[in-house]
Amino acid sequence: MKNIPLNSAKGILILLFSILSLLNIDNQLFAQQYKIKTIVLDAGHGGKDGSTRGNYSTEKDVALKTALRLGKLIEENLKDVKVVYTRTEDVFIPLYERIGLANEVKADLFISIHCNDMPVYPQRYISGYTRKKGKKVPIYKTRYSKSTSTRGTETFVSGSGRIDEQDEAIKRENAAIFLEENYKENYEGFDTNDPESAIILSLMKNTFRTQSLKFAKYIQDQYVAVGRINRGVQEKSLAVLARAGMPAVLTEIGFISNPNEEDYMNSEAGQAEIANCLLKAIQAYKSSVEI
Repeated sequence: MKNIPLNSAKGILILLFSILSLLNIDNQLFAQQYKIKTIVLDAGHGGKDGSTRGNYSTEKDVALKTALRLGKLIEENLKDVKVVYTRTEDVFIPLYERIGLANEVKADLFISIHCNDMPVYPQRYISGYTRKKGKKVPIYKTRYSKSTSTRGTETFVSGSGRIDEQDEAIKRENAAIFLEENYKENYEGFDTNDPESAIILSLMKNTFRTQSLKFAKYIQDQYVAVGRINRGVQEKSLAVLARAGMPAVLTEIGFISNPNEEDYMNSEAGQAEIANCLLKAIQAYKSSVEI
């Protein structure tokens, strides 16, 4: 490689510093003008995508109830913010249309509301005994159950997790893809059994990753402030967030598989508390970015 004369190198450095200074000024001006004007609220699942349930309620209904309550709170407390819903009734909305709507209306925040659930595990047990050739032989059966004690809240942002770290949360939230017609075209042939497809989805860049993580932390901080169990902020390859052109989060407001949390999420007091936590997180984030 040809050597660059010292004077030329200094000149290049000065030019670079000048460009960076100008960019910094532009960023400061942008920050001063930036406002949270539109928030898209996404009630998770809906319609035919609604199998997750507790003892007496479904995730899709609890999520919708929470989204509508939160939207009302935002409209009452943040008069300069427009609220857009991905759904206001029990209908199925494809994942790509949810984030597509947010991109279309140029949303400044995207919040997807869900209830968590525990996976069902098979358990082999002895139901009795029989005798074969004079020997006592156990009779095995299988029952299916899941933990009902797991509890807490967690908030996700779009990430690029490794294929072998794909946990039940990713599989459950992305499962709705396959209920859509032409899902291969909508998600560029995404297939959970194809490692290459999973890599493509996980590598979709979220331009606002830092802001998403910041907002997610505000949400978790508010949950903790009212005594909820903090399961943290995590980066996961969730399809509903993958193509977001704004800070975007998916928040799990509690475990519907836990009877106590199911009662809490369905109660008037619980609903009010969850919605207020989300409102306060939005207000805190709004204050932090609107310089």
